[in-house]
Order: sequence, then structure tokens, then C-alpha cells
Amino acid sequence: MKFKQRLEMFTGQYMFIKWVGGSEYVKLMNVGDDFYEFDVIDIDTMEYQETLMIQHNLLLEVTLGGADVQRILAEMSCNLPAVNRE
Repeated sequence: MKFKQRLEMFTGQYMFIKWVGGSEYVKLMNVGDDFYEFDVIDIDTMEYQETLMIQHNLLLEVTLGGADVQRILAEMSCNLPAVNRE
């Protein structure tokens, strides 16, 4: 299985990436033939910051789990609107 195929399985998931230009907490939006599209998450406000498109050969590392990624998922979940149960 190629990296691109494996990464496509995680579309819509939060992750931490390292690339040639830096590192970010992101949500994977699209896996193209020659680029990956991510929404960058500001970890202080837990809000969408910008869209990042990285050429596939510049991506160095993808972290799908771990304490930091779990913390972001928990904080994003806390920001979801409450369900009114009456």
C-alpha cells in the first residue's frame, strides 16, 4: 500500500504534521495526486486558521495519535453545541 492510499483513509481526521516549512496541527481535507490539503488548527483558540496545501514530497511526518492529538480532539468536542434533551 502506498502512503497516499493510506493517508486517504484518514481524510477528515485531525493530526500533527511535520513538513519542510514547519509543523502544524491540522485536519486532512483532501489527498490529491501531487499535493495534500489541510485545514490548520490554531491550538490556542481551537479554531480553523488557514488552508495549507503541501506538495506530497515535502511532507516529512504524520502523527495520527498521541496525547497532543487526543487533547485537540477533546477540546474540539467540547466546542460542539450541546444537544437539548428535554
